[in-house]
Amino acid sequence: MSSAQRKDDHVRLAMEQQHAHHGRNQFDEVSFVHHALAGIDRPDVSLATAFAGLTWQAPLYINAMTGGSAKTGAINRDLAIAARETGVAIASGSMHAYFKDPSCADTFRVLRAQNPDGFVLANVNATASAENARRAVGLIGANALQIHLNTAQETPMPEGDRSFASWAAQIERIAAAVDVPVIVKEVGNGLSRQTVLALAGLGVAAADVSGRGGTDFARIENGRREHADYAYLHDWGQSTAACLLDAQDTGLPLLASGGVRTPLDVARALALGAAAVGSSGGFLRTLLDGGVPALVAKISAWLDQLAALQTMLGARTPAHLTRCDLLIHGDLRSFCADRGIDTRRLAQRSSPSPSSSSGSSSGSGSGSADVLHELTGSPR
Repeated sequence: MSSAQRKDDHVRLAMEQQHAHHGRNQFDEVSFVHHALAGIDRPDVSLATAFAGLTWQAPLYINAMTGGSAKTGAINRDLAIAARETGVAIASGSMHAYFKDPSCADTFRVLRAQNPDGFVLANVNATASAENARRAVGLIGANALQIHLNTAQETPMPEGDRSFASWAAQIERIAAAVDVPVIVKEVGNGLSRQTVLALAGLGVAAADVSGRGGTDFARIENGRREHADYAYLHDWGQSTAACLLDAQDTGLPLLASGGVRTPLDVARALALGAAAVGSSGGFLRTLLDGGVPALVAKISAWLDQLAALQTMLGARTPAHLTRCDLLIHGDLRSFCADRGIDTRRLAQRSSPSPSSSSGSSSGSGSGSADVLHELTGSPR
């Protein structure tokens, strides 16, 4: 099977998953504690986010999807237009097809052609040579490079890789060879704390935990097999919410993708420590169902609603969402218990410390609203 046909199959099978998706994932096991006096004024809210020396005007990005065929090139063109019109960052799909067949270069180059001033990420796998990584960055004038990790996808893939031992060393070589920040991402099975800690020592700028809950590439590749005999790998890995909880305080900036369905999921991921949040399958479904205008409208609505949620929660910036109290429920709470993660601390993040609460008794001139506004960093 040609690389172009495989890329088209990925889109078709991913959309079948989207249409069959029942909607629940472990983001539903994360909830905000509602403080009724924590709200601030909308003009005081900013969506800007900063990480790894980068500043984005919004903490939302169109994550890696496709490229390598005429059909997927048209999809990349439309995604790039939507990114341009909304000001969000956009990542290319894997550019391995370009290394094998340079004639498909325009299916990736269109991301920059249609979005000349935007933030664009190139995308390679962990087996790419340093030279090919530089070629990928140069082809689309990329501002950053994603390296994707996908052992659970490669395993059922009929033509997939079976040699993974060199990946860490190759990531380190690529990070040293390119002159843009390197972000390592999973493709939907999650990054454990141990993996994030290992990446922190390889010279990468950030990690996209990209957990279970969205497009399942192990399921896609199994669907391409004659006997679909790897069905037991469906839903392999950790959820995005679990990965963010697991990777707290590792010292490496985190991004989040995988199973992001709504602006509330974006806010949840940001509150769990992500600097920015990506979506792929949901945005692609909107594009294929309604075209560029529908996708622009959806992204614009998400940004507007995220700002509204920050206003209600008292978070002047996306980073301030990490001060909000969170409750962890269900299987996600059990995961935290097994991994030694203190969920009680998350539920009490806005509680004043003993030193800040001194002198706040009745008659001191400092009421509950003052305490909440102090904690959220908002003007009184």
